[in-house]
Order: sequence, then C-alpha cells, then structure tokens
Amino acid sequence: MNDFYIYAIAALLPLSAFMLVFQVNPYHALVIRGILGAIAALVYAVLGAADVALTEALVGTMLAITLYAVAVRSSLVMRLGVLKDESSAAEGNRFGQLLDQLRTILRKHHMRLEVFPYTDMQALEQALVDKEVHTTCVLRSPSQAPPYHTVTRVQRLYEIMQTELASPETSLTYVNPLDAKENHS
Repeated sequence: MNDFYIYAIAALLPLSAFMLVFQVNPYHALVIRGILGAIAALVYAVLGAADVALTEALVGTMLAITLYAVAVRSSLVMRLGVLKDESSAAEGNRFGQLLDQLRTILRKHHMRLEVFPYTDMQALEQALVDKEVHTTCVLRSPSQAPPYHTVTRVQRLYEIMQTELASPETSLTYVNPLDAKENHS
C-alpha cells in the first residue's frame, strides 16, 4: 500500500505513450514526447536509478525533443515556385488572395507556405523537376479562365488542394516527378 504512488506514476507511461502514438498534430506530439520522457525519468529516479534518470532526462527528453522540433519545423513546408513578376505583384490582387487561401488550407494540416520566385518559366519548371519546390503556380493568361495554373509533384499536396482549394482562380495538375524528369532529360 505504501508503493501506490509508484504504480500511479508507472501507469502514466503507457497512457502517455498511447496519446503520443495517436496524436495528429506534430507539435502536440513533441509536447507529449517530452511528458513521456519526464515520466520515465521520474520512474527511474523513484526506483533508485539516478544515473538512468539523468540520462533519460538529458538525452531522451531534452536532446530528442530539440532534434524532433528542428525536423518537424523543417519538414512541414510547402515550397511554392512562382515567377518573379507574380510574386512582386502578389499584394492586393487575385494571386495574393490565392496565396492566402493556400496558407489557410496548409495551416489546417500544420504546414506553412514558402514562396520562391524564379526569373523565367524554364527555371521554374526545372526547379519542380529537380525537387527544389513542391508546387508551381503561374499566370497562364489574364483572359483565360482560370487565370492561374498550379502544378504539384507531391501526391498528398495534390489531394489536399483538390479537395479543399475552392478558388476559381487556378486549375490544378499533378505530375509524377519521375515522368517529369524523363521528359526534361
């Protein structure tokens, strides 16, 4: 009966591990991973393994969380390639509204949008083939409807935009990166 607190603390380990596995938001998962490591360090300390508890606290919690945070932050980005003229004129026009809508959609999936301007169409297409950008968006012709054409090489981004992008400003196309590379070779 005196060791009830040990059982209560130890019961938190599988509970926090379960929460971690089923967490959708990667940032929340980082927090839960930190809690899991802290609970494990506490269990080790209570059981008398101070050296293991210290190692778990330093390496298993602090270092791992820092490395995971860097990896999550850098991997949840959609790089959008555009022509330099369109990116400079993006404020207050239809292209700016399209970018705002893309940012809103990506935010729902815990992602962010980074826009990369290119000087000409050939450089933009090559950036997509070389996997420098995930998606390109170019102005076809102001008289054409829709005026913008968006091409992506990432299947999941295509699925997200296809279902959630309600803008009549752009048409959407998916290209297989392997097919695109063969066509440009």
